[in-house]
Amino acid sequence: MTETKHTAGAFDIRNIIGLLLAIYGVILTGMGLFADPETEKTGGVNANLWAGLALLVVGLGFIAWARLRPIKVPEHVEPVTDDPTRPAPKKRPRGGH
Repeated sequence: MTETKHTAGAFDIRNIIGLLLAIYGVILTGMGLFADPETEKTGGVNANLWAGLALLVVGLGFIAWARLRPIKVPEHVEPVTDDPTRPAPKKRPRGGH
C-alpha cells in the first residue's frame, strides 16, 4: 500500500515567518525611501532602508526555502496507542489539597 502525501502549504511555519518578515521589510524599506532618514541618529546610515532590505531578503529566503523543500505530510497517521508501562496520572484526594 502506497502512502499518499501532500505538502503543509500555508501551514508551514516557514511561510508564516517569511511573510511576516517580508511585510516588516516592505514597511521599513518604504520608511527608508520616503520618510526622513534621520541619519544624524545613526551615524550617516539610513537604518530603516538597510534593515528593510535585509528583512525582505531573509523573508523571501524563507518563502523560497518552503517552496523548494516543502514538508511532506502523510494522509494517514496511525493512532497512538497508550503505553501500558507508563504510570497512570495520580488522583487527587477528595476534599483536600
